[in-house]
Amino acid sequence: MTVRIDNESAIFVLQDEIHRSDQARYDHRLHAVLLVAKGMTCPAVAEIFGDPERTIRYWVQKYISDGLQGLSENERSGRPPRLEANHIDKINQVLRGTPEDVGLCGAIWDGKTLSAYIQIEYGITLGVRQCQRLFRDLDFRLRKPRSLIARANEEEQRLFKKKSDA
Repeated sequence: MTVRIDNESAIFVLQDEIHRSDQARYDHRLHAVLLVAKGMTCPAVAEIFGDPERTIRYWVQKYISDGLQGLSENERSGRPPRLEANHIDKINQVLRGTPEDVGLCGAIWDGKTLSAYIQIEYGITLGVRQCQRLFRDLDFRLRKPRSLIARANEEEQRLFKKKSDA
């Protein structure tokens, strides 16, 4: 009896699982090269594994030139950071104050304000989302100004609470 799965969602889930971890990707490359070593063609393996034929050929070449090490993933460099370490240190210090301390409008730091500061101070354009990521990386918590009622005297607070209950 032959068991066959040709459900598109199952294929998607299985391929997604392969790409989930470094070890799974390594095993995936290992199996593809094994099939080529057993005599299958790169196009046939590409069809089975759902990878481009060029990728299968690349894996085979890496195996031939570097052995099993050639099938391991190397670090991906990515885009180099635009802010240097000393910039980030200064930004971290500046965030402990208010935007007004550095000549900007506003009482609190947000992505737009930080983006403006970085543009003025370093001539580097960072988007609001990048600035929000920088807040997170620096463990910066948004501090909103407290409302006036929190600073009011106790009698005013009691009166306010009574009016709110009604």
